[in-house]
Amino acid sequence: MSEEQNLDLQQEHQKYIEDLSGWVRTHHCCQLTLANDGENVCLMGWVQFRRDHGGLIFVDLRDREGLTQVVFSPDIAPQAHENAHILRSEYVIAVKGKVRPRPEGMRNPNLTTGEIEVVVLEWKLLNTSKTPPFAIEDRCDAGENLRLAWRYLDLRRPYMQANLRLRHSIMQSIRRFLDENAFLEIETPFLTKSTPEGARDFLVPSRLNACQFYALPQSPQLFKQLLMVSGFDRYFQIVRCFRDEDLRADRQPEFTQVDLEMSFADEEQVMQLSEALMANLFKTIMKRELQLPFPRMTWTEAMERFGVDKPDTRFGMELVNITDIVKNSGFKLFAQAKLVKAMKVEGGESLTRKEIEEYTQFVAAYGAKGLAWIKIKADEWQSPIAKFLSEDERRGIVQRLGLQTGDIVFFQAAEPAVVNAALGNLRVHIAREKKLIPENSFNFLWITDFPLFEYSEEEKRYVSCHHPFTSPKEGHLDRMETDPANTFARAYDMVLNGNEVGGGSVRIHTSNVQRKMFKALGFSEEQAEEQFGFFIRALEHGAPPHAGLAFGLDRLVMLLSDSSSIREVIAFPKTQKATCLMTGSPSTVSAKQLRELNLRLREQAGEESKNSGTSA
Repeated sequence: MSEEQNLDLQQEHQKYIEDLSGWVRTHHCCQLTLANDGENVCLMGWVQFRRDHGGLIFVDLRDREGLTQVVFSPDIAPQAHENAHILRSEYVIAVKGKVRPRPEGMRNPNLTTGEIEVVVLEWKLLNTSKTPPFAIEDRCDAGENLRLAWRYLDLRRPYMQANLRLRHSIMQSIRRFLDENAFLEIETPFLTKSTPEGARDFLVPSRLNACQFYALPQSPQLFKQLLMVSGFDRYFQIVRCFRDEDLRADRQPEFTQVDLEMSFADEEQVMQLSEALMANLFKTIMKRELQLPFPRMTWTEAMERFGVDKPDTRFGMELVNITDIVKNSGFKLFAQAKLVKAMKVEGGESLTRKEIEEYTQFVAAYGAKGLAWIKIKADEWQSPIAKFLSEDERRGIVQRLGLQTGDIVFFQAAEPAVVNAALGNLRVHIAREKKLIPENSFNFLWITDFPLFEYSEEEKRYVSCHHPFTSPKEGHLDRMETDPANTFARAYDMVLNGNEVGGGSVRIHTSNVQRKMFKALGFSEEQAEEQFGFFIRALEHGAPPHAGLAFGLDRLVMLLSDSSSIREVIAFPKTQKATCLMTGSPSTVSAKQLRELNLRLREQAGEESKNSGTSA
């Protein structure tokens, strides 16, 4: 049937649409069992499938809870049966009927309602539907862009509904736990001051204050600290945050975090409470017991062993430093490099040249200029670089990596940042590709003692690793200006299966230390006053010691639902280009709106200058 014929049929059927008045739903479509045999019920939902068996017409009726088979019989309700021939997929109907057992051999053990059916006595058509652009079922092969363009249809699929139900359950569990632990839920502003805290701000022009702008918050960081200054002791908020940054599978321009802050607390108290929150969440939602306390690892150890600050500890393949073994190697790339690391893949001898070439292209994205490798065979080392390694170097590598016949070793030799990023991410890539990661396992880990600063090549200065309100470790205060590269923070990240799901720190709570921090970051006194004067004044009025943490809710739900992207657990997400394919945003606005905001687009300004004969 053509699209035009389909539309004509839908419009023809609209004359049958009735009002719902007087009808009340008695059950959802996943509630009825044999215990309801003989009951008169009223169900409402969408037509999933219609099957016409000549005499009987069967419809799978769907709502958010599941499916129920309803039957239109010419012998029991002739008029209801006759009218049922108009039904199509996604039509919205209400049925009244009687519950009965399905005939022997017709029961479906895969459905909660698979032992019963509802014989329809009367029904109403509540709305028609065009043919959907893809099947409303989990076995959907439509591309993501198509599903995002028709998101309200995509959200009807059981998989998507299950994800958002899980998200709801997680949020309610978190709220109950924090309420029981004396946290107050307090909202903070969305329209606030633009402050340099990391990513780009989303700016909002003010109509009432010409040529001035609000910023949407990247996090409620300053406000939650101000609430501690205000004496609220324990705060939390499940809050929307906004960052104008390049996107990937686990990032969105607007995202949700569980934000919490505690007065008179240090890192130990925050970490213990966070572990208890996760344990409660997994027990109530996932029906799993977590082993407490979570393991801990310093940032330095994580980078040494795994190359990344959010290591996945569900599998081995750790990185091994062999710089000392090859420092005098005949292979000049090894001998001249600041850092040389190796990674063993057990049984990797079977990897093809094509696969190795793909891995070489993979690490290039992290700045690597190549990928050295050696296959350990019974009678030789197969590799273009093997001939450059002496017997002593070979023995040293074998001993340190524990090499066996059949293994393959990958090497990186370069600046430490490149070596760690290339091999650390290749480790995870190979493990996923070769299915080396145990399924249905959850490995939590704390990463502690982060650097306080990192050097920004773009800005040619040191910037905050977390944010400029993070307290330095004891004894590191004087290093902030003299030795920023070796200054460490009282910061901590919670990692789950190689994903950062939470991050926090002990905060600076005295004005003199906060001023030193701004100075170390290159702020002049005038700049610090302009950007953060209100906050420094708050610290001068009896700010208590405080610490906190924020969980990434979207990422947490993604992991617990075993989804591949946070877009699968957000009702209406943006694409990786930060667009909404359903609504067509971002979009242009009218000239009137721009004038009210005292704004003029660059293209408009150029056109006006061109018409007036002046330069823009």
